[in-house]
Amino acid sequence: MSPKPHRFVRYVLVWMLTALIGLTLLGTLELELFFVVSLIGVLIMTELMTPMHLTPAWHRRLRWVILLGLLGFAYIVIQRILALLPIELTLGL
Repeated sequence: MSPKPHRFVRYVLVWMLTALIGLTLLGTLELELFFVVSLIGVLIMTELMTPMHLTPAWHRRLRWVILLGLLGFAYIVIQRILALLPIELTLGL
């Protein structure tokens, strides 16, 4: 049995590969969509693999990765919202 951080990475990689194949088969493969689905996988695996009463050191370092992922997600959402707004509103007219 491999240590928990290695299992976590393995599970996330399997999630990402499954997402890549699934999005390709559906014909909806975009970098932004793949990023969001991968972030969801990281968040799910983090929740499932974190012990209830203690926080391992690798989990504390994972918080920075999650924070960067959430910042990337916020950037994607803002870009999508700005793309939907009328041009007059985005120019401040």
